[in-house]
Amino acid sequence: MPGRLAQGFEPEELLRLFNARAGDLEGAGPRWNSAPTHRLMAVRKDPQSGENALDLLRWGLVPHFAKDMKGGASLINARSETVSSTAPFRDAWAKKRRCLIPLKGYYEWRGEKGAKQPLAIALASKEPMALAGLWENWKDKESGLWLRTFTLLTCEPNSAIAEFHHRMPVIVLAEHQTGWLAGEDAAGLLKPIASKLLDIRPVGTAVNKVGNEGEELWNRISQSTSIFGRETI
Repeated sequence: MPGRLAQGFEPEELLRLFNARAGDLEGAGPRWNSAPTHRLMAVRKDPQSGENALDLLRWGLVPHFAKDMKGGASLINARSETVSSTAPFRDAWAKKRRCLIPLKGYYEWRGEKGAKQPLAIALASKEPMALAGLWENWKDKESGLWLRTFTLLTCEPNSAIAEFHHRMPVIVLAEHQTGWLAGEDAAGLLKPIASKLLDIRPVGTAVNKVGNEGEELWNRISQSTSIFGRETI
């Protein structure tokens, strides 16, 4: 159940990879330590044209019926088993407002509180990792401005992730991405991918601070240089 993401791509790379048109991309660029409420590049079907569109969406779904946007910070993930019946998500699910969040990967932490080792989780193939999401529109009644937000779908973990977390994001492999965005039956996708498809490696503790940024956060470190979650010299 990720709470920190690495989206280390330039918009042009994702536009080409997903054969998408550019939407709202003002300020878009590589981010290596994204947290809830940050804006990330997402691929979705444009409701009018049916084309793939790449837009910046805010992480943390704000339901269309919400009085304000405050609750979005806590709605960063949705359980795939109950998403169709959970009030904040069921409308987006029913209307097939699906999206993909393309990433280098995401971060998790292993160990006891106060001694946690951050881990980078990526595809072993080194391909971009696409997480399944739902998006929603919300209108601020005072300003009249629209906000577009998303949540990530989660599922039971595979054996590798289960060693340190009870949930994992739904990862949509390349061969299923077109069908996911098109709204095809998703029952077979809302499950963990095989452990062997993942590369899980330790990274430095600088990623613990949300304000830290840069590609160096994604670099592997030797376990011998990390003791109880604290880097040594």
